[in-house]
Amino acid sequence: MKKLILTFIAIACCLKVFSQNIPSTRDDKKMEWWKDAKFGMFIHWGIYSVPAGIYKDKPVKGIGEWIMNTAKIPVKEYQSYAPQFNPDKYNPEAWVKMAKDAGMKYIIITSKHHDGFAMFDSKATDWDIMDASPYKKDILKPLVDACRREGIKIGFYYSQAQDWVHPGGAASGGSWDEAQKGSFDAYLDKISIPQVKEILSNYGEPDILWWDTPQNMTPERAAKFDAIVKQHPNLITNNRLGGGFDGDTETPEQFVPSTGFPGRNWEACMTINDTWGFKSTDKDWKSAKTLIRNLTDVVSKGGNFLLNVGPDAHGEIPEVSIARLAEIGSWLKVNKESVYGTTASPFPFLSWGRATRKQQKLYLHIFDNPADGKLKVPMLNRVTKAYLLSDSTKLLQTKGIGKNLEVMVPKRLPDTINTVVVLEFTGEPNVAPSPVAGKEITASSEQPNANAKNLLDGNRLTKWEAAKGKKDAVLEIDLNTAFDISTLIVDEPWHPWEDKKQDITLEYKHGNNWLPVLKATTGGIGMIKNFKPVKARYFKLTIHNQNMQPTLLEWQLYGSE
Repeated sequence: MKKLILTFIAIACCLKVFSQNIPSTRDDKKMEWWKDAKFGMFIHWGIYSVPAGIYKDKPVKGIGEWIMNTAKIPVKEYQSYAPQFNPDKYNPEAWVKMAKDAGMKYIIITSKHHDGFAMFDSKATDWDIMDASPYKKDILKPLVDACRREGIKIGFYYSQAQDWVHPGGAASGGSWDEAQKGSFDAYLDKISIPQVKEILSNYGEPDILWWDTPQNMTPERAAKFDAIVKQHPNLITNNRLGGGFDGDTETPEQFVPSTGFPGRNWEACMTINDTWGFKSTDKDWKSAKTLIRNLTDVVSKGGNFLLNVGPDAHGEIPEVSIARLAEIGSWLKVNKESVYGTTASPFPFLSWGRATRKQQKLYLHIFDNPADGKLKVPMLNRVTKAYLLSDSTKLLQTKGIGKNLEVMVPKRLPDTINTVVVLEFTGEPNVAPSPVAGKEITASSEQPNANAKNLLDGNRLTKWEAAKGKKDAVLEIDLNTAFDISTLIVDEPWHPWEDKKQDITLEYKHGNNWLPVLKATTGGIGMIKNFKPVKARYFKLTIHNQNMQPTLLEWQLYGSE
């Protein structure tokens, strides 16, 4: 999908004013189906599936759909792959059935990726499926038709700025071929804008338009696209158009943020292996356990999970992807009530799993079964009924112990990946707050609009940043009373592909001395670290960033329930 996005874009996202992100009533109505859906399929498919990660008989590092950029393949040479793109085994009905059986409620497919190749009959260019390939059929229309027959929502991914074939299109890292040079504005006016109009008018009303990599997109340029979007009031768009246009959804990629995005609709997109477009050498497949727990994690924080498949040049989805989707579907058939139409967990943290809510029901998603069979839930509400979602006849005993509710669960859970327990309760959830909520935090340095208090607000759209020129910083927090702490969570404003690292040391105060808890190095998305419980009132985080001033979005400390 993308490899690099200019740093200022990420920073701008972090500096958005929270109150400006509250959707209007009309937007709330538009988003209703999406917020209930929770789970969708991403499809990255195009010419890049022909080389499949191999160039001049050698594997190319990185993700498959970026091979033209990564290997700096000349335009004419890359275009020579098009005659080999003949997806004779493309079966959109089977794809839609696969998605539906997996429990997915919508599909988003790449209509044009960064290589500029249109998977539809575009009148703006000959670099499309009809004119440049032997297939000579519109890829999108039969998929749209199949989705509508099956009640699946349909959306299009469109790379509005990057285009490595058409003259003037943006290219991350700069162009490498004279054929790519030209006017970016002319490219937008002659290729990108006409194609957006085509995909929004040739297939009825699509449900989603998914922008990507807003390189060089000024407010004036983005406004041209926004004017088109406004003609489609029910169209859902994401936050990657650029130029200061927020869209309807935040889009964390390849990770699950620890807090979600309060006040914003958001969707975590993720691959089943390591790449988006088909890459023959990528065998690093995520397990069904990881994917099911990721889905649960995302939904528990109020988001949607957009899971990718990358078909090959024949139009076949890899067998491992098919198997993983089937396994997720099997789990959802049993546990769908705990996913679709739910809202975020009322708990800031649960050491043993996650939770979702639907009115007066809490769904406890157990990842780690308590050794003593007593599931501790940090809430004080009266529970009228507790049972296994997989078998509602198996009632579970509950008992209030201090600030916790104890649920007696079977020593052997029916599902080792994620067993769901249902609690029917009265009133609004009365839950224990985070140990850091409302506490005093200080920093060795900070910037005026990025102060340390932002680390405790549960909002990824705010941040703390040390003073410019500093490569080291210290954060200290006073919890007011001693807590048993066993989990550290930090969030960062970067992304996994940027490979930005920070060295972090956590310490606690014992008497007049600071004692070490752990040392670790982050990788751009933050981290979660568990450790032997430490009881203390004061904690200190020391951060070193060798390239720039240290910065974090969130700092959280938790103990067991």
